[in-house]
Amino acid sequence: MLRRNRVRLIAWTGSLALFCGYYVVAIGAVYPNAADRQNRAASIGNAGGTLLAGPGYGLEDYTVGRMFANEMSLWLMVLLATMNILLIARNTRAEESSGRLEMVRALPVGRHAGSVAAFLVVVIADAAFVLFGSLLMIGSGKLAATDTVVLLTGVMLTGLVLAGITTVTGHLTVHSRAASGLAFAVLGGAVLIRGIGDIQQVHGSWLSWLSPIAWAQQTRPYAEVRLWPLGLSLAAIAITLAVGAVLATRRDLGGALLRGRIGPAAAAPSLATPFALVFRQQRSALVWWLVGCVAMFGPAGLFLGTDSGASLQDIATQNELTSTIFGDDPIAAFLAIMMLHNALAVAIFTTAAVLRIKPEEDEGRLGLGLSRSTSRTAWLLAHLSVAGIGALVLLFLGGALPLWVGSSLSGGHTALPTLLASAGAFALGVAVLITFTTALYAWAPRLSPLAWVLCALVVVERFFGTVLHLPAAVKVLSPFWWVGDYPKADLDPVHLIALGTVSAVLAAVAVTGFRRRDLAAG
Repeated sequence: MLRRNRVRLIAWTGSLALFCGYYVVAIGAVYPNAADRQNRAASIGNAGGTLLAGPGYGLEDYTVGRMFANEMSLWLMVLLATMNILLIARNTRAEESSGRLEMVRALPVGRHAGSVAAFLVVVIADAAFVLFGSLLMIGSGKLAATDTVVLLTGVMLTGLVLAGITTVTGHLTVHSRAASGLAFAVLGGAVLIRGIGDIQQVHGSWLSWLSPIAWAQQTRPYAEVRLWPLGLSLAAIAITLAVGAVLATRRDLGGALLRGRIGPAAAAPSLATPFALVFRQQRSALVWWLVGCVAMFGPAGLFLGTDSGASLQDIATQNELTSTIFGDDPIAAFLAIMMLHNALAVAIFTTAAVLRIKPEEDEGRLGLGLSRSTSRTAWLLAHLSVAGIGALVLLFLGGALPLWVGSSLSGGHTALPTLLASAGAFALGVAVLITFTTALYAWAPRLSPLAWVLCALVVVERFFGTVLHLPAAVKVLSPFWWVGDYPKADLDPVHLIALGTVSAVLAAVAVTGFRRRDLAAG
């Protein structure tokens, strides 16, 4: 497992550790003195800040360490948990579905060897993150060593709780996507419960303690360190692993405890198309991504209440950098930032959705489907269509609409047409990512994972392009650069037409390449 996942492990743990060091340095540069940091503390010391960050320990004397603990620990836990969920699902349920686990089990190994090995791989990756992340944070920001280690250890243990939960869900369902989907649903619920609980009472209510995320945040690093909440995480890890071990003895290899419904003997005519098949495969993932986007951007809209203008103006006037980010219209800049985050989530979803084409070919299902009266073009366009529809659903119903509803509920006056226009503009940028990924798969399927490089470029360009002084030749490679910062800045019709043209050309290139090559070749 270490051999097969070595690239993923290095990429995930290295990126997260480097981000910790970078964030500490960046925060120290953006908020160089105590007055600047107290302005920041005042701007997040509200329900919106609590919901999106944490319980807010140490706001009365806001240091760099406390800023990191309050504002970044939640997102680190989400990212590390995401890595753990994907790794456990890939190395257990997916290995079982592919038949490799059965081949390994033919050797003198125990029933639980696969699950134990998968969990140990995750432990090694998480421990590496804690080690290197702590060294970078302590060295770059001169942060207290004990508090830093406690903070990242709490993040690690929360990620391992979700890894344990994934070992359980892997026994419930047949497919790895369903197992990871259930685990992501638990993660989303944990984020939501922690946020609601922390809003109800200063520094958290009883509801907060039902979420494993709260256990790590309640260690209060850089404020008043206490270790006993981590015992809850350790207990949860032990319980989930024990439950997973028991469930493993209750099912056959290749089976699942939750059996799906027996389908009808004859499929409905509406299912006898490539599009219907692809949509059936992708619908569960789309639903869970939609739930996650609504849970994320609906509460963010609550921040745009009647007093949001004053709060955002305070943030904008903190220093030169925040003034540049928020400009003359802080509300428009905030909407631009939120819609950008929504678009980045959609970019990840659609890239993953398109890359699911390759397993269909590798495992023989594509060849079986094409043995009937289905053309290659129709099959490929079905995948493109489902990814495109998913992008529109997540942009409009998962981002724009929840932001508008949240703003309306809190007394704000955000214009829905503005949010819809932003979603439509980003849809063209996402279309380029979808068609690029498809073209890469169509011509060189072994290189199709390189589509994630373009996704990474989009993230780096949007978040760090100005700080890193990226040259224009690099920026123009990012489809989202062509979208711009609407509604903070006006949309450029020429840029939008260019995005639409590029996506159409890439789609034609993908169809041409897929029609020309042999299956399972390249």
